[in-house]
Amino acid sequence: MSTLAETVQQHLLVAIDRDDLMLPTLPEVAFEIRQAAEDSEVSVSQLSRVVGRDPALSARLIKVVNSPLLRSQVEVTSLQAAITRLGVNYTCNLAIGLVIEQIFNARLPIVEAKLREIWNTSIQVAGIGYELCRRQPHLKPDQGALAGMVHLIGVLPILTYAEEHNDLLSDPVCLNHVIDNIHPVIGARILASWDFPKALAQVPLLHLELQREQTTADYADVVQIASLLNTPIQRRPSMSHLPAYARLGMDRLDPPLSGSEMEEARIMLA
Repeated sequence: MSTLAETVQQHLLVAIDRDDLMLPTLPEVAFEIRQAAEDSEVSVSQLSRVVGRDPALSARLIKVVNSPLLRSQVEVTSLQAAITRLGVNYTCNLAIGLVIEQIFNARLPIVEAKLREIWNTSIQVAGIGYELCRRQPHLKPDQGALAGMVHLIGVLPILTYAEEHNDLLSDPVCLNHVIDNIHPVIGARILASWDFPKALAQVPLLHLELQREQTTADYADVVQIASLLNTPIQRRPSMSHLPAYARLGMDRLDPPLSGSEMEEARIMLA
């Protein structure tokens, strides 16, 4: 590790420990959607009014419902019909994940490009995670998608820091080293500050533990395998020996995950 990378990493880790690191806040519309979801009596029309305050989000949800993986014989053209098709809980989790895209922005073009790259990876992993969860009776596809959308959230404060420190920004190797080493810790801290359930808040940390042992598959397993499946096949490591691969029953999925489904899953949330 270079001296610069070591210095930056230590600075950020100390800031995390002291709660001095400026963490991104959950967008207001996401907060309102979560509040609506916590009301067991919320109706489709009430949730539609909350989500409808964000026209871009409404359009994205309609697009998701009409994606190859979810569409039916009748095209959905209204937000209320989309929510009816997805269900309230489903809609809330997908909507919260899609709203998070709003905080993936930066002042500098080079940082903006990096954030776009991170977000594109996140939604591709989310789509594959969604499809994997459809084959797991104890896991929810919408939670799997949300886990994928937030598993790299810890990169945001590092890139914000880099915007203020040109020496780090001008050294891509160093920057990537810092990101790889500490984004999981920061990501878990962000999701905890947003009051995400533990099963999701720990995903940034746990999905990188390739030899993690436990009894049943969880969302960290889903994101781990989805991330590997999203890696170009020529660079993809062998997965068959991984505990997560076995817990998800990847060699006996019914039905198996086909190449065309993988591609449809990648673009579902795009």
